[in-house]
Amino acid sequence: MPTPTKGPRLGGSPSHERLMLNNMAAALFEHKKITTTVTKAKRLRPVAERLITAAKKGDLAARRRVLGQIGDKSIVHELFTSIAETMAERPGGYTRITKIGPRAGDNAPMAVIELVLEPYSPKQATVKEAEQATATAAAKEEVVEEAPAETTEEAADEAATDEVAEEAADESAEETK
Repeated sequence: MPTPTKGPRLGGSPSHERLMLNNMAAALFEHKKITTTVTKAKRLRPVAERLITAAKKGDLAARRRVLGQIGDKSIVHELFTSIAETMAERPGGYTRITKIGPRAGDNAPMAVIELVLEPYSPKQATVKEAEQATATAAAKEEVVEEAPAETTEEAADEAATDEVAEEAADESAEETK
C-alpha cells in the first residue's frame, strides 16, 4: 500500500483505512466496477493497481502477498487468471475514475471506478502504422503520376520517330520520281 496520507483518514484509523481499501479492491476485482465517493476512488486506485501489477508477475510469492490483502481465494484466482491476462500488455493505468455527480442524501461527490478491460494499443505503434500507410499511399501516387508522364514522353518520342520516318519516306519517294 502507498504511504498513508497526512491528515484525516478514511474511516478513522490507518488500519481501518487499509482494511476498507482492501475490501473495496476485492469488490472492484469481483464486479469490475464500483460506485463510491471521489475521495475513496482516488485512494483506491494505487492499491488496486499495485495488486494488478503483482498479479501480472504471477508467481507464488506475489499470489501470497495478494492473499494477505484480499482474503477471498476466488477473487484472487480471478485476479491472477482473467484480469492479469487482460492487462498483460498494458504498462499501467489499469483503472479509470469517472465522476458521476453528487449523491442524493448528503451531496457527496460520487465516482465510478472501473477496470480498463479494453485491449491495449500503444500510441507509438498506431502512429507508426499511420505513417507507414501514408508513405505507402504517397509512393503509390508518385508511381501513378510518373506513369502518365512516362507514357506522354514515350508517346512524344514515338510521334517524333514516326514523323522522321514519314519525312524520310517522303524524301525517298520524291527522289525516285
